[in-house]
Amino acid sequence: MTTFFTSDTHFGDPRILRIDRRPFADLAAHDAALVEAWNATVGPDDEVWHLGDFALGPEPERVAALLAALAGRKHLIIGNNDGPGTLRAAGWVSVGHYAEIEVEGRRLVLCHYAFRTWNGLGRGAINLHGHSHGRLTPIPRQYDVGIDAQGLHPIGLDRILASRRGKGAAKARRTAAETSAKLARKSAEPSV
Repeated sequence: MTTFFTSDTHFGDPRILRIDRRPFADLAAHDAALVEAWNATVGPDDEVWHLGDFALGPEPERVAALLAALAGRKHLIIGNNDGPGTLRAAGWVSVGHYAEIEVEGRRLVLCHYAFRTWNGLGRGAINLHGHSHGRLTPIPRQYDVGIDAQGLHPIGLDRILASRRGKGAAKARRTAAETSAKLARKSAEPSV
């Protein structure tokens, strides 16, 4: 079992294509590409912590269908755009505003929002967050795990930590950009 993290998928949210300039022809292509990227990365026994803003706009039945289509055991850290349909959807192992977990021997503090300080900061704890869509300058031991910062698919802790280390950071950014472009091109191709 691998533990993955992601945030700010904004399934069904028409604003996301315009505000964050995600490279998709329409919202259906956006949502389909995110599901494909997720399932290409996450296995059925893997765990995914979604740090908020899962979906905004779709009816509760569509939210439930999206959640069911995604592989893995899914936890939701509530974001400011997660409405009742997202919070009540069957398929979440847990739903909360905040969590502290340990992965690969590292203590992690999870919230939709970035913190200025957090529990365990002085003892090496790491803050994983979303919300800022890659626009916030991080402080040490703080990482934005949202798809606009890390790529369309959930990512593991090793990739998160490497995302700001010299050549590893440049490679992570290139890989995220290439994956996004590939899925956007694929979604723009006519169906046969």
